[in-house]
Amino acid sequence: MIIQCPACNTRYVVPDTAIGVEGRTVRCAKCKHSWFQDGPELDAAEPVATDPKPAPPPPPPPPVEEPPEPPAADEPPIPEAPVPPQAVPEREAEREPVAPPVARPEPAPQPPVEEHSPFDREPPFRPRRNWMKIWTWAAGIFFVFAAAIIFAVSYWGLPDWVPVTQPDFAVGAPDLQLDFPIDQQEKRELPGGQEYFAVNGTITNTGSTARDVPPILVVLRDARERKVFELEIIPEQGSLAPGESLDVTRAVLDVPRSARIAEIGWKAQ
Repeated sequence: MIIQCPACNTRYVVPDTAIGVEGRTVRCAKCKHSWFQDGPELDAAEPVATDPKPAPPPPPPPPVEEPPEPPAADEPPIPEAPVPPQAVPEREAEREPVAPPVARPEPAPQPPVEEHSPFDREPPFRPRRNWMKIWTWAAGIFFVFAAAIIFAVSYWGLPDWVPVTQPDFAVGAPDLQLDFPIDQQEKRELPGGQEYFAVNGTITNTGSTARDVPPILVVLRDARERKVFELEIIPEQGSLAPGESLDVTRAVLDVPRSARIAEIGWKAQ
């Protein structure tokens, strides 16, 4: 049978005869703990053979009387020698069997477990997002992009595909007066079917100092005031003295047939 120490759970394999049916006190060889171990359970199907009536013990033999010896007159009585105490055998119930420990199988080696520091920037941990730093970088990138757009527009101007109405003419130059009457602007069709347009006018310096003469812009529009033609005129004389005038005459061919209105002014830089 297999018994187990209730203190340290060490198991032992001992024969049934060492414990007996009524059980006995045993002691653990590992932790020296003693306990009463019950005997093995008997099978109820096998009755235990017992005598219904014990046989009476045989009668003791009759004592044999020995004739008394006459005491010697001159000899003193011999004292009886003390009987040495016999060694009382130890009761079998007090003998505690020591069973060899049961060999336990060694546990299987476990695979090593990888440990992760809470400060690692790899899974399963992720770095915390610094929103202040992200917004600062976004604001810096937007500022650089906006500054580049402003510089490009101020240097090259807006592109033609931008849906913004750009002024065709600049503000009047100081002390320079344009005189281009409508009746002097001529538009007609030539015998070959080409459209002919002639510009005639005068530029006068009404100031007291010399002035540079900027380019002149001529814009032709149709009946719905849509721009259909544009002409830039560079004056032959770059500057005018005070009170001096300059005549401007220019003729062009192949203008659109839908041109109905002519607008003349200083070209916007």
